[in-house]
Amino acid sequence: MTGPLRVGIYARVSTCEQSLDPQLHELRDLADRRGWRVIGEFTDLGISGTRDRRPGLDKLLKETHRGGIDVVLVWKFDRFARSVRHLVTALDDFRARGIDFVSASDAVDTTTPGGRFMFQVLGAVAELERELIRERTIAGLAAARRKGRLLGRKPARMDEDLLLDLRAQGCSVREIAARMGVSKSLVAKRLDAVHKSPSDPGHANPKERLLP
Repeated sequence: MTGPLRVGIYARVSTCEQSLDPQLHELRDLADRRGWRVIGEFTDLGISGTRDRRPGLDKLLKETHRGGIDVVLVWKFDRFARSVRHLVTALDDFRARGIDFVSASDAVDTTTPGGRFMFQVLGAVAELERELIRERTIAGLAAARRKGRLLGRKPARMDEDLLLDLRAQGCSVREIAARMGVSKSLVAKRLDAVHKSPSDPGHANPKERLLP
């Protein structure tokens, strides 16, 4: 590509009482010193970085997908990403599109060899984080099993008197399930269990056909 690199600046503050100006001034100066052309300033005012969707960030990413940006420039990477994993994922996408990422306050600048190395370190940290979470989850499940705790979804509970009353009214399995807010398979299973119970005089025929 000939000519100066096209830069998209992103700035964010968490509250409306804060000002975006300090970030924007510093980023404009940096772009000017590097000889880059700022094609847009994308901002989010009073929006937490923990949110998945941010209007300014969404517009910036849309522009990167259109191919209108060569460099994404931020004041600090925590203004841009909600976690190291989020940052690494975004940078992987940028790299695939031939877009560089520069954080003015961090050692993250993929236009330089040192910055690219730092990106590799961040990727390793994100992978370590994933493995630690996975190991903690496995350890927690194992501890729960040793204590005899039941894992997975709790079985649905049913009002058996209501079930039998609806059945006696001639309701089908589908109608009972809808009225009780449970699955048809659960209704059929409970009715089948009642039919097979020798202690239930009202349902002596175990082969009674269930209505669909």
